[in-house]
Amino acid sequence: MEPIIMMVAMLAIFYFILIRPENKRKKQAQEMRDSLKKGDTVTTIGGIVGKIVSTDQNTIIIETSEDRVRMELTRWAVSTVGVQTGEQPEAGKKGKKEKKEEAAEPVDEIPAPENEEK
Repeated sequence: MEPIIMMVAMLAIFYFILIRPENKRKKQAQEMRDSLKKGDTVTTIGGIVGKIVSTDQNTIIIETSEDRVRMELTRWAVSTVGVQTGEQPEAGKKGKKEKKEEAAEPVDEIPAPENEEK
């Protein structure tokens, strides 16, 4: 009887730690893809950023630049809504900059060796 209880407990742990969070992420991603509309800026899974100009049931058409380059993509290829940048917040930049400046200052000066050739 005790091994059966342990097996049920292990299955419950796996469900709450692994399966349930993954299902929630999938559901959120699907809701995001279903709510795409004209004018949204999206980033694809390949890293292409563009503005939606037309939507269909399974596809979207995005405009990627000011040259009006248009691409037709499937909805599942959309990674996020909005532009993802590699820039860091200003507070993070200042902290790193200060650390670099501190490292650039010499701690102790070592005198140059004297040449004692006679």
